[in-house]
Amino acid sequence: MSASTQLPATGTGTRPPQRIALRADCIADSAGGLTFDIAVPGAAGEDAGTVWGAALVLRLRGGEPPADEIRLPLGPNGAGRLRAVLPSTVALAEGRWNVYADLGDAGDPQRLLPGLNDLRSLVDRRPLAAIGRLGVRIPYATKYGNLALRSWLRGPHAESGEITVAPDGITVQGRLYGAALEPGAAAEARARRDGHTVTIPLRGDGPDFAFVLPHGPLAEQWRAGTERWDLWVRTGEVAEPVRISRILDDVPDKKQIFTYPAMPIAAPGAQVRVGPYFTVDNDLSVKVVGPQEHS
Repeated sequence: MSASTQLPATGTGTRPPQRIALRADCIADSAGGLTFDIAVPGAAGEDAGTVWGAALVLRLRGGEPPADEIRLPLGPNGAGRLRAVLPSTVALAEGRWNVYADLGDAGDPQRLLPGLNDLRSLVDRRPLAAIGRLGVRIPYATKYGNLALRSWLRGPHAESGEITVAPDGITVQGRLYGAALEPGAAAEARARRDGHTVTIPLRGDGPDFAFVLPHGPLAEQWRAGTERWDLWVRTGEVAEPVRISRILDDVPDKKQIFTYPAMPIAAPGAQVRVGPYFTVDNDLSVKVVGPQEHS
């Protein structure tokens, strides 16, 4: 079996073989595992997928192989089809992973294109709250049209739920995984500019939490331009803070998808706008935008 096809000869000789683009269909399960099905043109019947050493290759973007490379066996799955499985028990470092197919034909692994994704099991996923470490992997198409995975590995984790923007502040509801609220628990907003922290009282009911972040304390700290505050939950007085994020669904990049209004608030010497947003890593933050930026 080969992933290449020979082009017709020309007057100046034979052109080098050109590889056929391969697509992978992805199926997600509720535990966090992924199945990859690849159609291999020209492979049929018992010959499909019989090459020893064929593998699906995952490479961490910006990483260093072989430490940041994972190979999953590719086996036959019907005529002209190969299948690889990424179990939920395989730890995948947090980041973006490029996906390749190595068909064992002596060629370099080739990038895969996205096929059909069945991610229904990821919608409103609710693992057991007591889970120690939460692994999330979402397949997506890169801006160049290739298949990649966005991976998160969090423990403990604070999952953002409903977010409401009102004149009195930003209400955030969420759920804790791998941690429990203790006496002294609170939410925190931390300024990226200088680390200034605003502490907010927290309501809790089992693993569920909620708080209202008032606009005023953030606006009072504004100095110029756009200033950003990151939101955390501290589960107890001496506990390490847990970043609030939204990763338990089928949307790999929420920054452009989930948008919220910003409220006009008086700041020293100006009027600013304060509103929540998700970062490129799907973490929850707040922007305080100066008058020149929103004019």
